[in-house]
Amino acid sequence: MSRRRWIADEVSGNRAVLTGDHAEHLSRVLRARVGQEFEIATVAGPVRSGRVTRIDHRRVEFELGDEITAAATPDVTLALSIFKFDRMEWAIEKCTELGATRIVPVIASRTESHLAAAAPKRVERWQRIARQASEQSRRSSTPQIDQPAKLTAALALHGSIRIVLAESEQQTMFRDVLHGISAREVVLAFGPEGGWTEPELELFRGADWIPASLGNTILRVETAAIAALAVTLSELA
Repeated sequence: MSRRRWIADEVSGNRAVLTGDHAEHLSRVLRARVGQEFEIATVAGPVRSGRVTRIDHRRVEFELGDEITAAATPDVTLALSIFKFDRMEWAIEKCTELGATRIVPVIASRTESHLAAAAPKRVERWQRIARQASEQSRRSSTPQIDQPAKLTAALALHGSIRIVLAESEQQTMFRDVLHGISAREVVLAFGPEGGWTEPELELFRGADWIPASLGNTILRVETAAIAALAVTLSELA
Protein backbone atom coordinates (compact mmCIF):
# COMPACT_ATOMS: atom_id res chain seq x y z
CA MET A 1 0.00 0.00 0.00
CA SER A 2 1.26 3.48 -0.86
CA ARG A 3 2.12 5.75 2.02
CA ARG A 4 -0.13 8.73 2.56
CA ARG A 5 1.21 12.03 1.24
CA TRP A 6 1.05 15.33 3.13
CA ILE A 7 1.94 18.86 2.04
CA ALA A 8 4.15 20.48 4.68
CA ASP A 9 3.22 23.78 6.32
CA GLU A 10 6.82 24.45 7.36
CA VAL A 11 10.16 23.18 6.03
CA SER A 12 13.66 23.87 7.32
CA GLY A 13 16.63 21.80 6.18
CA ASN A 14 15.75 18.15 6.71
CA ARG A 15 12.81 18.96 8.98
CA ALA A 16 9.16 19.47 8.04
CA VAL A 17 6.08 20.31 10.07
CA LEU A 18 2.32 19.96 9.72
CA THR A 19 0.29 22.42 11.78
CA GLY A 20 -3.33 23.18 12.60
CA ASP A 21 -6.16 21.04 11.23
CA HIS A 22 -3.82 18.84 9.17
CA ALA A 23 -1.74 17.98 12.20
CA GLU A 24 -4.84 17.32 14.29
CA HIS A 25 -6.27 15.03 11.62
CA LEU A 26 -3.02 13.07 11.41
CA SER A 27 -2.56 12.78 15.16
CA ARG A 28 -6.13 12.29 16.39
CA VAL A 29 -8.03 10.75 13.48
CA LEU A 30 -5.30 8.68 11.83
CA ARG A 31 -3.51 8.13 15.16
CA ALA A 32 0.00 8.59 13.79
CA ARG A 33 2.87 7.48 15.99
CA VAL A 34 6.49 8.58 16.36
CA GLY A 35 8.60 6.60 13.89
CA GLN A 36 5.80 6.18 11.35
CA GLU A 37 6.70 7.16 7.78
CA PHE A 38 4.77 9.24 5.25
CA GLU A 39 5.51 11.08 2.01
CA ILE A 40 6.02 14.82 2.49
CA ALA A 41 5.58 17.33 -0.35
CA THR A 42 7.04 20.81 -0.05
CA VAL A 43 6.21 23.99 -1.96
CA ALA A 44 9.72 24.66 -3.24
CA GLY A 45 11.25 21.20 -3.32
CA PRO A 46 10.69 17.55 -4.24
CA VAL A 47 8.56 14.97 -2.46
CA ARG A 48 10.59 13.20 0.23
CA SER A 49 10.02 10.45 2.73
CA GLY A 50 9.28 11.75 6.21
CA ARG A 51 9.56 10.00 9.57
CA VAL A 52 7.44 11.34 12.45
CA THR A 53 9.66 12.60 15.25
CA ARG A 54 7.20 14.48 17.46
CA ILE A 55 3.43 14.73 17.80
CA ASP A 56 1.16 17.30 19.41
CA HIS A 57 -2.52 17.52 18.51
CA ARG A 58 -1.90 20.72 16.49
CA ARG A 59 1.69 20.06 15.37
CA VAL A 60 3.43 17.03 13.85
CA GLU A 61 7.16 17.14 13.08
CA PHE A 62 9.05 15.00 10.56
CA GLU A 63 12.65 14.16 9.73
CA LEU A 64 12.98 14.19 5.94
CA GLY A 65 14.71 11.38 4.10
CA ASP A 66 15.22 10.38 0.46
CA GLU A 67 13.67 12.17 -2.50
CA ILE A 68 10.77 10.42 -4.21
CA THR A 69 10.79 10.90 -7.98
CA ALA A 70 7.60 11.68 -9.88
CA ALA A 71 6.79 11.67 -13.58
CA ALA A 72 6.58 15.06 -15.29
CA THR A 73 3.07 16.18 -16.23
CA PRO A 74 1.79 18.96 -18.51
CA ASP A 75 1.21 22.40 -17.01
CA VAL A 76 -2.54 23.03 -17.40
CA THR A 77 -4.22 26.26 -16.31
CA LEU A 78 -8.02 26.45 -16.10
CA ALA A 79 -9.70 29.83 -16.55
CA LEU A 80 -12.94 28.83 -14.87
CA SER A 81 -15.82 31.30 -15.01
CA ILE A 82 -17.45 31.63 -11.60
CA PHE A 83 -20.66 29.65 -11.15
CA LYS A 84 -22.73 28.26 -8.27
CA PHE A 85 -20.31 27.78 -5.41
CA ASP A 86 -21.28 24.23 -4.37
CA ARG A 87 -20.69 22.95 -7.89
CA MET A 88 -17.60 25.10 -8.38
CA GLU A 89 -16.07 23.63 -5.24
CA TRP A 90 -16.72 20.16 -6.61
CA ALA A 91 -15.05 21.13 -9.90
CA ILE A 92 -12.00 22.51 -8.08
CA GLU A 93 -11.68 19.33 -6.05
CA LYS A 94 -11.94 17.00 -9.05
CA CYS A 95 -9.70 19.08 -11.33
CA THR A 96 -7.11 19.12 -8.56
CA GLU A 97 -7.27 15.34 -8.30
CA LEU A 98 -6.78 15.06 -12.06
CA GLY A 99 -3.74 17.34 -12.07
CA ALA A 100 -4.64 20.97 -12.85
CA THR A 101 -1.68 23.26 -12.21
CA ARG A 102 -3.56 26.52 -11.75
CA ILE A 103 -7.20 27.60 -11.52
CA VAL A 104 -8.17 31.19 -12.28
CA PRO A 105 -11.76 32.14 -11.29
CA VAL A 106 -13.08 34.45 -14.01
CA ILE A 107 -15.83 37.07 -13.85
CA ALA A 108 -17.62 36.84 -17.21
CA SER A 109 -20.55 38.79 -18.63
CA ARG A 110 -23.04 36.12 -17.57
CA THR A 111 -21.54 35.53 -14.13
CA GLU A 112 -24.30 36.22 -11.59
CA SER A 113 -23.54 39.49 -9.83
CA HIS A 114 -23.96 38.13 -6.30
CA LEU A 115 -21.51 35.31 -7.06
CA ALA A 116 -18.97 37.73 -8.47
CA ALA A 117 -19.27 39.93 -5.37
CA ALA A 118 -18.89 36.99 -2.96
CA ALA A 119 -16.12 35.16 -4.84
CA PRO A 120 -13.09 36.92 -3.25
CA LYS A 121 -14.22 35.70 0.17
CA ARG A 122 -14.30 32.12 -1.15
CA VAL A 123 -10.71 31.94 -2.35
CA GLU A 124 -9.31 30.75 0.98
CA ARG A 125 -11.90 27.96 1.09
CA TRP A 126 -11.09 26.99 -2.52
CA GLN A 127 -7.40 26.85 -1.63
CA ARG A 128 -8.16 24.61 1.33
CA ILE A 129 -10.25 22.29 -0.85
CA ALA A 130 -7.41 22.12 -3.40
CA ARG A 131 -4.87 21.27 -0.71
CA GLN A 132 -7.00 18.48 0.73
CA ALA A 133 -7.62 17.07 -2.76
CA SER A 134 -3.89 17.25 -3.53
CA GLU A 135 -3.02 15.22 -0.46
CA GLN A 136 -5.79 12.71 -1.10
CA SER A 137 -4.66 12.17 -4.70
CA ARG A 138 -0.95 12.04 -3.71
CA ARG A 139 0.07 15.05 -5.77
CA SER A 140 3.50 16.55 -5.21
CA SER A 141 2.10 20.10 -5.07
CA THR A 142 -1.13 22.03 -4.68
CA PRO A 143 -2.54 23.92 -7.67
CA GLN A 144 -2.44 27.69 -7.52
CA ILE A 145 -5.91 29.16 -6.91
CA ASP A 146 -5.94 32.80 -8.02
CA GLN A 147 -8.03 35.70 -6.86
CA PRO A 148 -11.03 36.29 -9.16
CA ALA A 149 -10.04 38.03 -12.39
CA LYS A 150 -11.93 39.96 -15.02
CA LEU A 151 -12.04 38.54 -18.53
CA THR A 152 -9.47 41.04 -19.80
CA ALA A 153 -6.92 39.60 -17.35
CA ALA A 154 -7.80 36.03 -18.25
CA LEU A 155 -7.25 36.77 -21.94
CA ALA A 156 -3.59 37.51 -21.18
CA LEU A 157 -2.86 34.17 -19.46
CA HIS A 158 0.33 32.64 -20.87
CA GLY A 159 0.42 29.24 -22.50
CA SER A 160 1.96 27.37 -25.44
CA ILE A 161 -1.60 26.77 -26.59
CA ARG A 162 -4.76 28.49 -25.36
CA ILE A 163 -8.19 27.01 -26.01
CA VAL A 164 -11.58 28.51 -25.22
CA LEU A 165 -14.33 25.90 -24.93
CA ALA A 166 -17.52 27.13 -26.61
CA GLU A 167 -20.76 25.27 -27.19
CA SER A 168 -21.45 27.53 -30.18
CA GLU A 169 -18.31 26.30 -31.98
CA GLN A 170 -19.41 24.09 -34.87
CA GLN A 171 -16.22 23.33 -36.77
CA THR A 172 -13.33 22.61 -34.43
CA MET A 173 -13.40 19.70 -31.99
CA PHE A 174 -11.34 19.92 -28.83
CA ARG A 175 -9.58 16.59 -29.27
CA ASP A 176 -8.54 17.55 -32.80
CA VAL A 177 -6.85 20.71 -31.51
CA LEU A 178 -4.81 18.66 -29.03
CA HIS A 179 -3.95 15.79 -31.35
CA GLY A 180 -0.25 15.65 -32.19
CA ILE A 181 0.80 18.85 -30.42
CA SER A 182 3.89 18.96 -28.21
CA ALA A 183 2.80 21.86 -25.99
CA ARG A 184 3.48 21.45 -22.28
CA GLU A 185 1.78 24.66 -21.12
CA VAL A 186 -1.94 24.60 -21.90
CA VAL A 187 -4.62 27.11 -20.90
CA LEU A 188 -8.30 26.15 -21.10
CA ALA A 189 -11.15 28.65 -20.65
CA PHE A 190 -14.70 27.72 -19.63
CA GLY A 191 -17.71 30.03 -19.71
CA PRO A 192 -20.31 30.43 -16.94
CA GLU A 193 -23.82 29.01 -16.91
CA GLY A 194 -25.30 30.23 -20.18
CA GLY A 195 -21.92 30.20 -21.89
CA TRP A 196 -19.73 32.92 -23.32
CA THR A 197 -21.37 35.83 -25.11
CA GLU A 198 -20.47 36.40 -28.76
CA PRO A 199 -18.53 39.60 -27.93
CA GLU A 200 -16.48 37.62 -25.39
CA LEU A 201 -15.69 34.95 -27.97
CA GLU A 202 -14.58 37.69 -30.36
CA LEU A 203 -12.19 38.94 -27.67
CA PHE A 204 -10.75 35.43 -27.33
CA ARG A 205 -10.29 35.10 -31.08
CA GLY A 206 -8.66 38.52 -31.23
CA ALA A 207 -6.20 37.42 -28.52
CA ASP A 208 -5.27 34.30 -30.56
CA TRP A 209 -7.20 31.75 -28.49
CA ILE A 210 -8.54 28.71 -30.34
CA PRO A 211 -12.31 28.11 -29.99
CA ALA A 212 -13.21 24.43 -29.70
CA SER A 213 -16.15 22.20 -28.88
CA LEU A 214 -16.42 19.15 -26.62
CA GLY A 215 -19.27 17.74 -28.72
CA ASN A 216 -22.94 18.11 -29.55
CA THR A 217 -24.32 17.87 -26.02
CA ILE A 218 -24.60 20.88 -23.69
CA LEU A 219 -22.44 20.24 -20.61
CA ARG A 220 -22.54 21.87 -17.21
CA VAL A 221 -19.47 23.97 -16.47
CA GLU A 222 -18.03 21.46 -14.00
CA THR A 223 -18.58 18.57 -16.41
CA ALA A 224 -16.87 20.43 -19.25
CA ALA A 225 -13.88 21.36 -17.08
CA ILE A 226 -13.34 17.82 -15.81
CA ALA A 227 -13.81 16.24 -19.24
CA ALA A 228 -11.51 18.71 -21.01
CA LEU A 229 -8.78 18.39 -18.39
CA ALA A 230 -8.91 14.59 -18.53
CA VAL A 231 -8.66 14.61 -22.34
CA THR A 232 -5.79 17.12 -22.24
CA LEU A 233 -3.74 15.10 -19.79
CA SER A 234 -4.42 11.89 -21.71
CA GLU A 235 -3.41 13.42 -25.06
CA LEU A 236 -0.24 15.08 -23.72
CA ALA A 237 0.94 12.30 -21.41
